[in-house]
Amino acid sequence: MAYIGREPQVGNFQVCDAISVVNGQAAYTMQVGGANVSPETANHMIVSLNGIIQAPGTSYTVSGSTITFASNLATGDVINFIHILGSVLDLGTPSDATVTNAKTNFVSTSSAAGLQIKGDGTTDGTLQLNCSQNSHGVKIASPAHSAGQSYTLTLPTGNVTADKFLKVESVSGSGTTGIGQLSFADAGGGLNLISTTTVSSGTANVDITSGIDSTYKNYQIHVINLHPSNDGQKLQMRFFNSSGIVTASSYGFATDGRREENTALSHAGSSESYIRFSNQGLGYDNDESASIIINLFNPSDTTFQKTIQGNIVFINDSGNMCVEHFGGTYDGTFAVTGVRFYMTSGNIDSAIIKLYGIS
Repeated sequence: MAYIGREPQVGNFQVCDAISVVNGQAAYTMQVGGANVSPETANHMIVSLNGIIQAPGTSYTVSGSTITFASNLATGDVINFIHILGSVLDLGTPSDATVTNAKTNFVSTSSAAGLQIKGDGTTDGTLQLNCSQNSHGVKIASPAHSAGQSYTLTLPTGNVTADKFLKVESVSGSGTTGIGQLSFADAGGGLNLISTTTVSSGTANVDITSGIDSTYKNYQIHVINLHPSNDGQKLQMRFFNSSGIVTASSYGFATDGRREENTALSHAGSSESYIRFSNQGLGYDNDESASIIINLFNPSDTTFQKTIQGNIVFINDSGNMCVEHFGGTYDGTFAVTGVRFYMTSGNIDSAIIKLYGIS
């Protein structure tokens, strides 16, 4: 309803319990149903004393639940009634299960939350979500007062996906009032799958040119069941930078391993135009392949030389199982933006290559 002037204050209209006058006493406690009540101000009351309506602020004042008359009352005086006309702070207590969704559509603003669960001075603010029968529930509680935290967590923008966990994707602001954007991330060992490249036919160069950036400090590449087109060839790798593929003779590598009959294997190179992963050549029979794990360290750094490290297990061109540990480097400080895999001769016939960021 429209109104002129100040918006009326509305609330819980109440009639106080009867008060017995005490001779020589001016102050009395107001109660409703045996419980203390505190009007908003003296102007929010109608008080009748000896059948005469009293002037608020002149004939009486109010402090909390205490009404104090301008002078002491005497034997024979009668407080006929005290009618509280409502309080902006007390809307009464609704009956159980009577508040509908329409009455709880809280509105947030740029400066205030739509719903605030307060602490009581001892216990931190806690939100409880009950089961359908209200026999038990789970709680979300605020950090302790001593933590001094006022941060905000924003729920993920993407669809819910199975086998994920919540992580803080980004932060705006800082310190105790920072705002964290949550996202659904891959679970398991801190490896976050970025991309999968599948090779199903003869390919000379397999390039991974997206997903390697400053998002993660370290990356891991899994090469699974790589099968070459030619027998006895070795797998090699080069880096990409912002200008393209890096072919300069500034790579170095070293390998060390064993063949299954306990023959020692080792291989090394410096001032090369590639990083090589094995001493032995790979077999190309239908049931022979190689699988590799490569760790790429801090590729976006521009202070230190680029380094990798990892392991390869494969069947060589004599049908023997070999396992080798390798390390590689490039004598340059550019940011690595991608990698290329290729054989010393021939193509890569098939392989699955997965790129992971390491949390």
